[in-house]
Amino acid sequence: MIAEVNHERIPNNVHLSSDKRLQRALEGWQPNFASWWGDMGPEGFQQKEIYLRTAIGVDANGWAQFDYVKMPDYRWGIFLAAPTENRTIPGGDLAGKPVWQEIPGEHRNSLRRLIVTQADTEPASVEQQRLLGKTCPSLYDLRNLFQVNVEEGRHLWAMVYLLHSYLGKDGREEADALLERRSGNPDKPRILTTFNEPISDWLSFFMFTTFTDRDGKFQLLSLAESGFDPLSRTCRFMLTEEAHHLFVGQTGVQRVIKRTAELINRYDTEDIAKYGGVPLVILQKYINFWYSSSLDLFGSEQSSNAANYFAAGLKGRAHEAKHYTEHMANQDTYALTTLQNGKLGELAVPLRNAMNEVLRDDYIADNEKSLEKWNLELAKHHIDYKLALPSKRFNRTVGIYSEHHYGPDGMPLSRAEFEAQRSFWLPTREDREHVHSLMQQVVARGKMAGWIAPPLKGINALPEDFEYVRL
Repeated sequence: MIAEVNHERIPNNVHLSSDKRLQRALEGWQPNFASWWGDMGPEGFQQKEIYLRTAIGVDANGWAQFDYVKMPDYRWGIFLAAPTENRTIPGGDLAGKPVWQEIPGEHRNSLRRLIVTQADTEPASVEQQRLLGKTCPSLYDLRNLFQVNVEEGRHLWAMVYLLHSYLGKDGREEADALLERRSGNPDKPRILTTFNEPISDWLSFFMFTTFTDRDGKFQLLSLAESGFDPLSRTCRFMLTEEAHHLFVGQTGVQRVIKRTAELINRYDTEDIAKYGGVPLVILQKYINFWYSSSLDLFGSEQSSNAANYFAAGLKGRAHEAKHYTEHMANQDTYALTTLQNGKLGELAVPLRNAMNEVLRDDYIADNEKSLEKWNLELAKHHIDYKLALPSKRFNRTVGIYSEHHYGPDGMPLSRAEFEAQRSFWLPTREDREHVHSLMQQVVARGKMAGWIAPPLKGINALPEDFEYVRL
């Protein structure tokens, strides 16, 4: 299989050469992708050699090959995880029935919507991050940025393969549209709001790869439970690469925290902005913003679409077989906290209608692990301060919690009360200006910007002063 992958124009493990019509269609889309990458990929580094990991197969020997490559020459490919023998639909009304290798006609529109929405996030993040290289804190971080970018490009290819292969003319049109929308464009924005937010500094990038890419992880876990087996297999392999994006974010924020703690101890004050650091209060505000924005990506707390997707076996709960014993989910309820007559109370809703919330709860629990590590870093430096996730009701723009205002503690507030406290909870213009003032490019080998600590170890067991990007 690896030999086939190496010699085809589009690396793949789906026997693309055996379907000439599909191969021609994807090879016709390939120049459009290359043009989009040239226009919207990382600016200023397209002809630089980057030490990147490239997938050439899905086995242990194939999925992580390291070498120098120029990003336009990166071998973007189509890879599905190995099929599971006799796999059945994990949950919903068809639990236990054989999975589908083709899209059932009655589910065509729903699966098209799910695939397109997931696919749209991949090029969006590349567009959001395209200028960050100009302010990188180190060659190590610059390389990690580009690794994230090329893998988002490969994830786009993974979804475009599904659109072309299984959705015919509609799928080809959707694949073209993925290259026409632009993050933040008022006329042709990306589908989901978070993917139109500007990422103009590295603290935002680290928060995005911590919180927003973790949303991506849980969306992929949910789609990996799909009864449409090619979608499931595609997402299972994408999860392998998504883990690196979360590593970049979580360790990136932790390195900022470490440097902040060092400066606090050195100068005996938390007011370290004047010493070139990121104060803890600003870190907390950035957490509040990116976390609450990412919570919106799961959708409404009560959703008939989510119920229908689960019932039909199109999308499931994360780790359905591992974490649940009852797979129909048509009898239980979910206790949803709502505002009733000005007071918070619990409302029992059908579990299937709360599938977005079930996934969001798993996401929140996973984020708490990152906060534990970040606070442990502060404790190591004897800093009496705890970073925290705000309530899932805070600063929401989607779902029932967007209808009222809530503080980070989750308690209801009037609009006036919220606005009076906004500058204490969310980044202000002055906060962003300070963070932007720290964003000075550092590209000397082994050197690091003063606002962030060095990583604990290099990539692929390489030394700290390795030339990750040949400038």
